[in-house]
Amino acid sequence: MAMKILAFSASNSSVSINCALVNYAASLAQGAEITKLDIHDYEMPIYRHDREEESGIPQLAHDFLAQIGEADALIIGMTEHNGLYTAAFKNLFDWCSRIGREVFQGKPILLTSTSSGPGGADRVLDLSEKAFPHFGGEVRAAFSLPLYGEKFDAAAGRITDAEKDAELRAAVAKLLA
Repeated sequence: MAMKILAFSASNSSVSINCALVNYAASLAQGAEITKLDIHDYEMPIYRHDREEESGIPQLAHDFLAQIGEADALIIGMTEHNGLYTAAFKNLFDWCSRIGREVFQGKPILLTSTSSGPGGADRVLDLSEKAFPHFGGEVRAAFSLPLYGEKFDAAAGRITDAEKDAELRAAVAKLLA
């Protein structure tokens, strides 16, 4: 039976470079069954305790957690806004964590990040590597691609830098191990 991998970017942009990187990483998981999500499809009101008390937890939070539950592993592209998680991802995460602290449900995770600058969104990647184990995630590997425009061919959907490509392939292998 093929490993089931859930792949998504923590961005709700329709032109997300992190989504492009996640899609490429998922394509490297040979033999796996890949399900791709767009977190835009899980957009909910901004979390507020009063709102939860009045209306309960939105069904979309339950639906998102069900997708995680059906997967054997996760590939998550961590998009960085001002060094932190995107508001879209943080809000989704906040609602899901109200259902239960183990948001990632013990799943192995490959974290990726990219940016047009030399940092490769490594601040949010580092933050995620440290935080996700506290919420039931087993981070097996993390990969950052700096200088996206120079090192990724968007038309072909692949990394052009041989060293970085080999690094991502090794990270995917750790996820699959």
